[in-house]
Amino acid sequence: MVRLLHLPQRDGDTLHDALKARMADLPAALLRSITWDQGTEMARHLTIAQSLGAPVYFCDSRSPWQRGSNENTNGLLLRQYFPTCIDNSDGVVGSAARSVS
Repeated sequence: MVRLLHLPQRDGDTLHDALKARMADLPAALLRSITWDQGTEMARHLTIAQSLGAPVYFCDSRSPWQRGSNENTNGLLLRQYFPTCIDNSDGVVGSAARSVS
C-alpha cells in the first residue's frame, strides 16, 4: 500500500503532522513499520515512531533496493505521468493516485 503526502515544508514538524493525519484511518495491523531514506525531514523519527506505534527504519545510502515501494512508485507509476518539475501544491498527484487505486 502506498500513501502519498504533500509536504508544504521539508522539516520534521511538517512531516510528523502530515503522517499522523494521513495514517489516522489505517488499521494498526497494516502499519507495522516505516522505511525511509536519509533526509532532514526525518529528524523527528523517534516522535513519529512513538505517535504511530510503528518502528522507523532507515535505508543505507545508495541502496535503492531497500526502498522498493518508493522506487517503484516514483519510477514506474508517478514519474511516467507526472514529471519531477510538476507543482503538486494542489495535491493533483495524490488525487490521481487515489483514482487509480
